Amino acid sequence: MRPTLRRYRWSDIESVWALHQICLAQVGLAPGDGVYYEDDFPRIHEIYLADRGEFLVGETPDGRIVTMGGLRRVDDQTAEMCRMRVHPEFQRRGFGAQMVVALEARAIELGYVRLRGDTTLSQPAAMELYRKFGWREIRREERGGSVVVYGEKELMVAMSPLMQ
Repeated sequence: MRPTLRRYRWSDIESVWALHQICLAQVGLAPGDGVYYEDDFPRIHEIYLADRGEFLVGETPDGRIVTMGGLRRVDDQTAEMCRMRVHPEFQRRGFGAQMVVALEARAIELGYVRLRGDTTLSQPAAMELYRKFGWREIRREERGGSVVVYGEKELMVAMSPLMQ
């Protein structure tokens, strides 16, 4: 059974933070290692929800948060897809794809035409997920002993009848 996706609530902060730490540890990364930032967690409402973005969590029927993902405004045309996490016990079941589909749809609703994001070479499942959804690599950079891969995707935005 797939988790139910819903918008982040204040009460989710501890679960979201724990999921983040578990998923980073799984691939050998740690908070403060120079690869990932964490300053957005206490300010999810401000950084994501109140600034033309989104933050979704996937919840099991028993209330456990097992997936998450966010959209963060870059500029009027572009959003960053970030904080994509799936708990290790729930990986390889399509939950990451479920989150990508939901966030891409939400980005289009919010009026974005482009998504950007990043992952590391130590996260091959994430690399494959982004490739599967048509993302293209735009650059790589070494940070904190890891190779960070930056990607981008142009969104298929339906034109309004007035623009046709």
